[in-house]
Amino acid sequence: MTSPEPVRLSKRMSELGLASRREADEWIGRGWVRVDGAVAILGLKVLAHQRIDIDRRARSQQARRITVILNKPIGYVSGQAEDGYQPAAVLVTPENQWRVAAASAAPGPAPGAKGRVAPMRRQDLSGLAPAGRLDIDSTGLLVLTQDGRIAKQLIGEASEVEKEYLVRVRYSGAGRLPAAELQRLNHGLRLEGKALRPAKVGWQNDDQLRFILREGKKRQIRRMCEAVGLQVLGLKRVRIGQVMLGDLPQGKWRQLGADEKFA
Repeated sequence: MTSPEPVRLSKRMSELGLASRREADEWIGRGWVRVDGAVAILGLKVLAHQRIDIDRRARSQQARRITVILNKPIGYVSGQAEDGYQPAAVLVTPENQWRVAAASAAPGPAPGAKGRVAPMRRQDLSGLAPAGRLDIDSTGLLVLTQDGRIAKQLIGEASEVEKEYLVRVRYSGAGRLPAAELQRLNHGLRLEGKALRPAKVGWQNDDQLRFILREGKKRQIRRMCEAVGLQVLGLKRVRIGQVMLGDLPQGKWRQLGADEKFA
């Protein structure tokens, strides 16, 4: 929601999806941003109706920022190294690039043939940061990006982007998980004293659930399952928004396609 009061220019640019706040401050410092025709200065506050223009040099710099999709294996952490485990970013090397272009970003069967893509250079891959978590015991789709706009879209407080998971489980009780407990997974659980947002949870097959969430608390799915008597045996993220993991091999990565969008 846009405030009627003046806000910092960098905040306004972030609200409009023009740049991350850090990126906006960098551009303002370089004289690449104009407000109502005048070169902006750091700390300037603006109103919602004021026109913001971005220099083509800033656009060119932004276009060079890359985002990659990694199929994270078990045993790697999403962010900084911890407890002796390496961050997933160490897998994003030229040697691990999967050089098959995605035929379709949309969920469902991918139409058409896939083509080869050019290799990335090691220097192009610096500065990638994870846009979201995937715990050390989980596999699947992890996004790493140089683009603050994408990070905000995926992990910002107002994010509505869906994340889809396949979760192999075992029920600790007799027989099958009761329907009432499955309903609680969809809506009715609380973590850390707060109600979880409604989810979409249903059986994929006899021992596997499909979870679709619009939030990402720490180890959320494992804690949700524990609350209804389910033990998680395997967890794999297969989709974020409109971007699918597809047949990307485990431990490999590919660049997000120019026509692929998370939302």
